[in-house]
Amino acid sequence: MIIVPFTSNYPFSMIVYNITYLVDHAIHEKWLEWMKSQHIPEMLSTGHFERFQILRLREVDETEGISYAIQFYVSTLDEYNKYILKSAPALRLKAKEQWGDRVIGFRTLMEIVH
Repeated sequence: MIIVPFTSNYPFSMIVYNITYLVDHAIHEKWLEWMKSQHIPEMLSTGHFERFQILRLREVDETEGISYAIQFYVSTLDEYNKYILKSAPALRLKAKEQWGDRVIGFRTLMEIVH
């Protein structure tokens, strides 16, 4: 996988790194506990993120699993790019080894403009 740093010319106050997950019903409680007790603390310990929040998606089809969005707030693109290049590959691999295909993640980067 090739990871390309994000660049922007828009003056912003904060960016949000959002990861939306679809989690298998059979493991979603264990996965959520693992996220809160291990994975999120590891992401925060990289020093790149200022805060986070966990959200559960509602009014979505839950036939194949439970959907969560976890948002990490970072103040500069430089900090985000450092995380993506230095820390993200190992943390993603660790999660894949822990949960396999029972958790699917979709990542987006958003700028807060107002």
